[in-house]
Amino acid sequence: MTFALSEEQQMLKDSVDRFVAQDYGFDVRRALAESDLGYSAGNWKTFAELGWLSVPFAEENGGFGGGLRDVATMTEALGRGLVAEPFVPCLVLAGRLMEMLGSAEQRQGILPSVIAGETQLALAHTERRAASNPACVGCTVQADGDGFLISGEKHLVLNGPSADLLLVSARSGGAERDRQGVELFVVDAHADGIYRRDYPTIDGLRAADITFDKVRVTASSRLGDPGTNVDAIEAVIDEAIIACCAEAVGVMEVLVRDTVEYARTRKQFGTPIGKFQALQHRMVDMFVAQEQSRALLLQVIGEFQSGGAAARKAASAIKVHVSRSARLIGEQAIQIHGGMGTTDELHIGHYVKRLLALEALFGDTDYHLDRYAALID
Repeated sequence: MTFALSEEQQMLKDSVDRFVAQDYGFDVRRALAESDLGYSAGNWKTFAELGWLSVPFAEENGGFGGGLRDVATMTEALGRGLVAEPFVPCLVLAGRLMEMLGSAEQRQGILPSVIAGETQLALAHTERRAASNPACVGCTVQADGDGFLISGEKHLVLNGPSADLLLVSARSGGAERDRQGVELFVVDAHADGIYRRDYPTIDGLRAADITFDKVRVTASSRLGDPGTNVDAIEAVIDEAIIACCAEAVGVMEVLVRDTVEYARTRKQFGTPIGKFQALQHRMVDMFVAQEQSRALLLQVIGEFQSGGAAARKAASAIKVHVSRSARLIGEQAIQIHGGMGTTDELHIGHYVKRLLALEALFGDTDYHLDRYAALID
């Protein structure tokens, strides 16, 4: 595959870069993270007007028809700006799952308003005992007349506080970790019987724990097939892993660039610390880790297109590599900045917190090493 961006991808990158440079300075981002919503509703409408929200979706669903490379190009640029708007949770996770499993009527009824920036989606799937296993679903659903009743709890629902619609997984049969017997429903986030606890995450974004107490849904809200829904959920999570790894590459680029610049100006013993050979070696290691991550990401995107076990292996491989690189770059950036790196006023610490959150999201390094080994076997 070619590492060069296509004309359309370059335009997407330039568009996001301009937005970040002109309208999304660090002080703006910090203020948004401290607000009740956690991001700007106005920015989200701007994203829709610029066509960014259509990128992950097929043309027949009103989208741009972009592939994973287009999405990764965008999220890398969003990472450089530490953009807080819920691009991955709303579009890559919940939106793509709706596109994969929804009927034509369901897609036509929901996706256009998502692409227009009018409807927020969230995937309510993760549970406390799951340990990143996508098949672990303890939330239950039972038939009730011409509808269904959902009961149980979901943990760390990304974009949960802002969601208008939830895509909720619930088990209708089988044991808690069986890959079959998992239903999916589109649920009004404000329906009776839904109780939500919102909270900020370590990186200043928003998530929610949601309890469902016999929440009634109609048969028309069902998505997919209980025999294959877990496969679809795992597939969109892997797409989200690729998108988040691309975001991490953008975050790492800023940390490397700004650490080098700081070392050029910060003086110790009358000399810029960037002239000290020991720190030069550290910054070279940071730069190499960042560039290796970007190169491997592009290679993995090519392998991901084949689907199946190869796609799962590719997602786990890039998650492990990027997580290790992120940890190295984040720690060295803090170390070289000294005490300044730990302050809330300096952007470095906020970028490192985002890397820590991305490292833990969708399975940590140990989980993906185990999954990669199991797929090889």
